Amino acid sequence: MCDQTFLAEVFGPCDKCSKDKPLRPVYVESEQLSYCSLCVEMMATEGLRENETLASLKNEAESLKGKLEEERAKLHDVELHQVAERVEALGQFVMKTRRTLKGHGNKVLCMDWCKDKRRIVSSSQDGKVIVWDSFTTNKEHAVTMPCTWVMACAYAPSGCAIACGGLDNKCSVYPLTFDKNENMAAKKKSVAMHTNYLSACSFTNSDMQILTASGDGTCALWDVESGQLLQSFHGHGADVLCLDLAPSETGNTFVSGGCDKKAMVWDMRSGQCIQSFETHDSDINSVRYYPSGDAFASGSDDATCRLYDLRADREVAIYSKESIIFGASSVDFSLSGRLLFAGYNDYTINVWDVLKGSRVSILFGHENRVSTLRVSPDGTAFCSGSWDHTLRIWA
Repeated sequence: MCDQTFLAEVFGPCDKCSKDKPLRPVYVESEQLSYCSLCVEMMATEGLRENETLASLKNEAESLKGKLEEERAKLHDVELHQVAERVEALGQFVMKTRRTLKGHGNKVLCMDWCKDKRRIVSSSQDGKVIVWDSFTTNKEHAVTMPCTWVMACAYAPSGCAIACGGLDNKCSVYPLTFDKNENMAAKKKSVAMHTNYLSACSFTNSDMQILTASGDGTCALWDVESGQLLQSFHGHGADVLCLDLAPSETGNTFVSGGCDKKAMVWDMRSGQCIQSFETHDSDINSVRYYPSGDAFASGSDDATCRLYDLRADREVAIYSKESIIFGASSVDFSLSGRLLFAGYNDYTINVWDVLKGSRVSILFGHENRVSTLRVSPDGTAFCSGSWDHTLRIWA
């Protein structure tokens, strides 16, 4: 997707061969070292016993995965929809477009709500990042990025800054002020630098740290003030497309999804993957935590959305219908967690009953594929962005 390649963030002498090369962090007996990619490959084969090959080790890893799945299956005693049979069905469901935000000149790729429940930031293929007042539909700020395909944007928790990035491989932070004549581009701060496109970004619970996901197959945690890499997360086998931070105030975990069909849960303090789920049949485009933080949903190009329970360590529900053949691009939960909103490539938004697994509504309005969808912080509305160049607010 991205034909630009930038130097890796860490460049210097390798701790093994001492040559100046792009470096990767590796852990040897819990000590972090910086090795070049050649030394990493050599280290991977150093511990091989006689008659062992990388292929045989891969086969062993696959058999261990199979045994883990068998152990998980033993605990699978009941389906979620069976437990939910006694739960009362949802009543009449009516939602429609209340506002349409027009101003982008090309596909809307990402959006995020401000904590004030009113302002929205959106990014587009036209290279523009716009801050909107969702009540009046007025544009409050606009930034032109140095590249097109601005694939990620996020509002800072304080509401005083936005972050964005895309094919420039960077995550840039812009402070927001009330001065309409101020040149925002002059105050831009480049925080994160990946070796491929930036696919997603999210501030942590403060304005001082930001999480990023990239087409280089990694996620990373950065210090906003210094631009320093605090932690990197290696484990995906292909482009990472999405991430979501755990909802608790002290949340030290996040979930990511990517082109390797895996959803992975990470510990931000150690940089280690603590849970991994691989049940989708295609790229995972979106992941979102359940409001309690005990589960998360994913949306995939395989035309399904899935619910994973972290305590049960397994998939507990699939949201799909035979008539749905287009991929799900974005998912989000209602504030109560009873509804799952999912935007699809067939221009529709499907609303699912999380407990019963049934579809309760289809929302029509967009004239091209729905690319992004977020429920407002107070749960009274949600906003969707589309390749038809518009955003719509539904309630």
